[in-house]
Amino acid sequence: MIEKEKIAIIAITKHGAALAEKLHGSLEHSDLFISLKFKKEIPGKVQFFETPIKELTAKIFDTYDALVYIVSLGAVVRTIAPFLKDKHTDPAVIVVDDKANFAISVLSGHVGGANELTEEIAKLLNAKPVITTASDVGKTIPVDILGRELGWTTESGENITKVSASVVNEEPVGIYQDAGEKNWWKRDTPLPKNFKFFTSLEELAASDCKAALLITDRILGDEFKDLLK
Repeated sequence: MIEKEKIAIIAITKHGAALAEKLHGSLEHSDLFISLKFKKEIPGKVQFFETPIKELTAKIFDTYDALVYIVSLGAVVRTIAPFLKDKHTDPAVIVVDDKANFAISVLSGHVGGANELTEEIAKLLNAKPVITTASDVGKTIPVDILGRELGWTTESGENITKVSASVVNEEPVGIYQDAGEKNWWKRDTPLPKNFKFFTSLEELAASDCKAALLITDRILGDEFKDLLK
């Protein structure tokens, strides 16, 4: 989970309110939003609401890093739809069912941290995490957040989708690294076989790789970029 993220936990049923209270006690930097009808049953610092859940969402959607709804998935999809912009600005959205059977990563799985928060919530509630992001399911490299915990950033987003497609489709992907932490692969499974490390850009450019990941602190000149076209 992203450190110190601001989380809103929202519930509209009796069972959901109890689950929300439990999560609120375990997740730092979280605020609790409970339907007003359960005001007598939920003590502590709670923000009660009686407006439709879509109106509440309109008020808080852009002010929280993550929204955790203990509401049906369909209702949440209809609720958040009018407020979606893009994965770089939308908050993480997680849905938990009323019996805590499942914790579902719905929106901003990678960039917004929903997948990681979903795993944490599932452990807290003894629920099954549901994550459908291809790189997580395939236990491969999540291109858009590679090295984020190490302070790495991507040069631009224009090629991320293309490289991600090659990654999840198990096409040959070359890796060239001349900067940063070498031990960046943290999964408990080996790096997938479609990845190959290269010691020079020239060697990478001459390979049969369909995409490349360049881990460097240099500004590459056009002559190097041309090699990789």
